[in-house]
Amino acid sequence: MRFGIIMLLVAFFNKDLSAQKKDTWFSFYNTDSSLIGYKDKQGKVKIEARFSGFTTAAKFDDILSVVEEINGSWLSYYLLKSERKFGTDSLYIRDNMPDCENEGFIRFKDLKTDKAGIFNKQGEVVIPAEYNDIQPVRNGLIVALKNAQKEYWDKEEHSGCNHFSWKGGEIILLDTLNNILINDFTEPYTLNLFSIQKSNQINADSTRRSFLSSTGEYLSFIDFEKEFRYWLSNELFKNFTQDKLSDYLMDTVIDGSGGEWLYYSKAAMVTKKFDQLKKTLLQINEPESEYFITSDGLNPFLYEGAAYDKYFNNCGESKDWIYPVMQVVISYPTKKNLPQDHFEFLRTDKGYKLISVSIRNH
Repeated sequence: MRFGIIMLLVAFFNKDLSAQKKDTWFSFYNTDSSLIGYKDKQGKVKIEARFSGFTTAAKFDDILSVVEEINGSWLSYYLLKSERKFGTDSLYIRDNMPDCENEGFIRFKDLKTDKAGIFNKQGEVVIPAEYNDIQPVRNGLIVALKNAQKEYWDKEEHSGCNHFSWKGGEIILLDTLNNILINDFTEPYTLNLFSIQKSNQINADSTRRSFLSSTGEYLSFIDFEKEFRYWLSNELFKNFTQDKLSDYLMDTVIDGSGGEWLYYSKAAMVTKKFDQLKKTLLQINEPESEYFITSDGLNPFLYEGAAYDKYFNNCGESKDWIYPVMQVVISYPTKKNLPQDHFEFLRTDKGYKLISVSIRNH
């Protein structure tokens, strides 16, 4: 399978993102680091430092979630570069963080109805607040949940505990005009929305999942885990040589095998660890091997600098919807202390790359 993916509206989004980058503003703190403002690339202050630390975006392209103290009261709202304010007291909050702009769109919450919607970069409502929950725009596509109910973890006194799960409901796929593309979009969270393909029948590619669209055609998407398993078996594991391993390593690889994080260059990792890496990874092919594969985002505390900037959004969140980290965990239940070996592979524009290893002595 060719690793490259067919993207919908590639030229449009590449052009749009390039335009954004040309006028990106950057956050700065006031003298006592209590307030945040924004400067342009030349260092000219565009917005004086007046926002609280709850304003998390390090970069400002089109839309900003901000919190500001005005006359002793805290006000939250969305802001454009023209300093137009809108969506007062309707910030979309997730994991105690306000939403971050994505592709010129940002989510909001109607506190009266407890429903979510989306603003565009003109501050207009493009997806009305009629969904229980909604994912950020990704390749012009939106995953939304409707007709669901909150199930609080603390069933007796949930007023003191806001932790909940959604129960029931329907997951649908929308475009940014609020058109329903797929009515029954089951388990979409491992899908690469940038890999969309249309066809008149179910796509035969084993790494894809197909869905019947509202127009009667099929829309298919690459499933990250299926893609990764295919890549392991048909790329990395076939003719596993030092040269091949070198092709699939990041320039710097973290090794946590000894209980502390050690940073190896690609060349050093191949020279010192090749035999161990090959022997351990190829255990996956053995029938008695016990292992599993999970996906996560890139850790911003371990992976910093220009080489990793593209893998995080303006708020420093991992862009795992296009660059997930696939982790292979190999277990040894017959050994003492139940040791596990961990391998992390980052999905990049040039394929999966090994970024960290942790091989225990057992």
